[in-house]
Amino acid sequence: MKIMNCPLNGPRNISEFVYGGQVKAMPDVHDVSDKDWARYVFYEENDTGIVTEWWLHSPSSYWFIAERHNVTDEIIRTYPPEEIFKDRVEFSVSERDA
Repeated sequence: MKIMNCPLNGPRNISEFVYGGQVKAMPDVHDVSDKDWARYVFYEENDTGIVTEWWLHSPSSYWFIAERHNVTDEIIRTYPPEEIFKDRVEFSVSERDA
């Protein structure tokens, strides 16, 4: 049985988690082309080695970040998103979209 450490709930069976994609820098929402936004949403880097990923603990709906080696599948560490993300991103509806 594979165990993942949830920063909120402690060690849990891997079946309780859902992969949420790679952690990557979001482009400026006010000045991004459709092509660059699509690249951000739909494409992931396919590098070998340690990757930084979003994971969800389903029973508690808690999102966190894990560093995992994508060849050996070893989970290096898990931590709350606040360690990386300090500011909120505010999305505003423009008159054009309203």
